[in-house]
Order: sequence, then C-alpha cells, then structure tokens
Amino acid sequence: MTMQNSPDDMQQSVCLVCGYNMIGQMPDVCPFCGATHDQFMPWDAAEQTYRVTSHPINDYVSQLLSVPKLGLEHAAYRVETETAAVWIDSPSAFNRDLPPVQTILFTHHHFLGASNQYRRLWYADVWLHELDARHRLVALFDIDSRFSDDFNLHGIQSYHVGGHTPGFSFYIYRDVLFICDYVFLTDTGMQFNPFGPEQETLKQARRILEIVKDLPLKTVCGYNYVAQFADWLPGFERLVLNK
Repeated sequence: MTMQNSPDDMQQSVCLVCGYNMIGQMPDVCPFCGATHDQFMPWDAAEQTYRVTSHPINDYVSQLLSVPKLGLEHAAYRVETETAAVWIDSPSAFNRDLPPVQTILFTHHHFLGASNQYRRLWYADVWLHELDARHRLVALFDIDSRFSDDFNLHGIQSYHVGGHTPGFSFYIYRDVLFICDYVFLTDTGMQFNPFGPEQETLKQARRILEIVKDLPLKTVCGYNYVAQFADWLPGFERLVLNK
C-alpha cells in the first residue's frame, strides 16, 4: 500500500454537528447532516480541541470516545486480537498519538470518521462493504478491501445483513457483539434506527436475531452505549417480534 499524502498534507474539516469529515475544499453545507460551514472546524484545530480517549470494556475491547463530545459522537471500538489490533468504525477526531491498528473494519459508511488520516499515518487496511463503498459520501475516502460476503479476519466474524444501509455489517469477537446503531436504547426500551428503509431494517433485524440469540455472548457494543447481552437480547426480541 502506498501513502501519497501525510495527514498534515490533507485539506480536511470536521462537522461539529454530526462529526462527518469533509475531505478537500470546505463545502457550504455538510453533505451528511446539512449543517452550515460556520459549524465546521479544520481538522488540525479539531486535533488540538478533541482528545480520543479509551475506555476498557474487558481485557480485549476498548471503547473510543472524544472529549469533549464531538457532535453526535459515535463510539469506535479497539479490539486486541491474538494476531492484530483492529478498530471497528473510526473516531471523528484525528489524534496522531493513539496506538496504531493494522485494520479498520466498518459497520457501514456513516462512521468513516477520520479513517483516511489514520490509514495514511499507520498504513492501516480499511474494510467496507461494497454496497456502502459505492455511496457518494465515500468517494474521497480510501477503501482497501470492499467485501461482499461474510468473512472472518483475525478471529473477528463479520456478518453482512444490510437493512439500515445496504452494506450494513455487524461483528462478533469472542463474546462481544458490535451492533453499532442498528438499534437505539431509549428511556422506554429500544427502537430501530429511523434513518433507513423501515421494512428492510425490520426484515434484516430478524436475521440478526436468528444469528445471535443462541450464541454465548456477554457484551453488546453500540454506537453510544455498552450493554450486557443478557439485558439487551430480550429488548431486541420484543422489538423484532412485536413489529
């Protein structure tokens, strides 16, 4: 893999409303959430303002969050496998002093974050499903591996289900489920992510349930939460079966 530019060579800005990274000339509005350019921050100023902090979940998984919170602030996760360090999704803020990973796996294209800069810094291998890699928001991001089927990499099992986005994929490593934002936790329970096709989201949620319901899982890592699988599964079952 050849890195053509260092992170310092990049012209890039970050939307402070949603955390989307805009590569190249700053647009008038954020192409992800529609925020105006007065809500953008150059990436180098963001690097000085936001610190990506690590919060251990168990001996091999940590949650990555920005301090202070950066926009919607989706979490990314670092997984220490026996053969490599892997991220699942990427922080929106770029911090060059984070410990490197060899691979960045994405659940879907909404949370690419500053992955292009980390890729250049670390020579990391970026994976995204082919159906999401075609999206216009991905055009300026470097994707090294466009997968189309389920796969296992460094002991991390990937399942492509679609639904929320055409290429949505969830991951399992040992006893941890990485479900990102397929469902949200609410004060009254759980709801599907409303930003996607409703019927397809429900249909593929049934497949997710069939895959995970009998597995010996302990932890669920969502886009802004970590939950015990024993508590999460009944809520997910109710959501799926009552629709």
